[in-house]
Amino acid sequence: MTYRPGTFVVDVRRDRLAQVISTTDDTARLREPEPGTGTGDAPEWEAHASALRLATRDERAAAGLAPYQSGCAECVALDTARRAAAGDRATAGRATAAAYTHWITAHTGRWGRK
Repeated sequence: MTYRPGTFVVDVRRDRLAQVISTTDDTARLREPEPGTGTGDAPEWEAHASALRLATRDERAAAGLAPYQSGCAECVALDTARRAAAGDRATAGRATAAAYTHWITAHTGRWGRK
């Protein structure tokens, strides 16, 4: 399986949570996450795709990566809109995509601001 940059995974060989920086056919470049601060000087390493699995919501939250607990006013507003749209599937999907796109661009140091 190939993971997109920005995705949080677990390297099962090391039992470590990591964020995907880049991928090739069967290898991913990973970085140790730094909650809410972006890339910084976090350690990086490579792992074979077969040694990775998606991080669970609980694993991300335990590492301090819950998107809407960052103290960012825009995160809070986007999460409020996402929750309000829960009854309308199409609107909820767009609101969720907007919230996660903001999180990735504003808080992970990828594709824009650091």
